[in-house]
Amino acid sequence: MLAAAGFLIQEEFHPLFSGLGGPAIQQIPSLPPVMWFLMTLGITMAETLRIQKGWANPYESTQNVQRLKPDYYPGDLGFDPLGLKPQDPKELRAMQERELSHGRLAMLAAAGFMAQEAVSGKTWSQQDIGLGKYLFTGYYDQQVADLVRDIKASL
Repeated sequence: MLAAAGFLIQEEFHPLFSGLGGPAIQQIPSLPPVMWFLMTLGITMAETLRIQKGWANPYESTQNVQRLKPDYYPGDLGFDPLGLKPQDPKELRAMQERELSHGRLAMLAAAGFMAQEAVSGKTWSQQDIGLGKYLFTGYYDQQVADLVRDIKASL
């Protein structure tokens, strides 16, 4: 869900990449190799933590290969610094379903942003502002406003 919000924010505010601008699809390949290394390292550390927390050690027994720990629930890594996790199991289940639904919608939105940027070569906000001009030309076009004023004056 942060990816969809990040797409909108990065168009105007990107302190790490001060020289870069324009569509995100063009910014990603131009990242310096150090950033690729740091991103890979961060992903590796997060996945290693998840594997150690959730999966049984396959070296202890051949029965443990690809087996989850008995007390592990997929996705529950114990990270809840704000205490938002409901204590009621039904409410927790409802919250998880909402999070999955909203997360899937946000992934589709981020994919749509990238597809639109790849096709048009413009950022989302540039494209949206341009689209508004086409939809509301009669309201925003100065020439049309002048023409309407002249027609009213001649009546």
